[in-house]
Amino acid sequence: MRVLVTAGPTREYLDDVRYLSNASSGKMGYAIVRAGLELGWDMVLVSGIVDLRPPSGCEFHSVVTTEEMRNASVELFGSCDGVIATAAVCDYKPKERVTGKISKTGDPVQLEMIETDDVLAELGAKKQKRWVVGFALEAQNPRENALQKLRRKNCDLIVLNHPSAIGADSNSVELINASGETEQSWSGSKTEISKELIQWLAKRVV
Repeated sequence: MRVLVTAGPTREYLDDVRYLSNASSGKMGYAIVRAGLELGWDMVLVSGIVDLRPPSGCEFHSVVTTEEMRNASVELFGSCDGVIATAAVCDYKPKERVTGKISKTGDPVQLEMIETDDVLAELGAKKQKRWVVGFALEAQNPRENALQKLRRKNCDLIVLNHPSAIGADSNSVELINASGETEQSWSGSKTEISKELIQWLAKRVV
């Protein structure tokens, strides 16, 4: 079993110094990679910049921007059996990146933003016989929004969790299938949840 995992945040630069990003730590994705390695799976990790050491034994690809994550993931997905997409990619980026550093003028600054590539949706569109597990971090109408994301991005399963999981060592998640049914609910450390998820997948997708 060869599995692609995306993890961590992406960055979208306003100028050569400042960027848009989020507080994703990458802990969940890295824990999933370790859990897969423990089962003897071939794990491929595409990660944004995080303060974590790549698990020993995985194939590691470091990226910064959403475009870089998209390019690496699309290229690698063809050789994988499935993907677990935990990455917290930036949804928007500046329409134009300023060269150098934006200086203070005392006046308000207006930024025109455009959407970034939808990495998970593209993988879902290209999956063919491969399986796709997405992650949904939702604060309002969480289950409804997670189901919409699952269907819109052609996932087979989606893991619903809460913004409180960002940067934390523990989590509470709900695994939802394409019919909108809850397959499993897990709470505990991200390491424990990752093992539960990988073991669940091993019984059903291998």
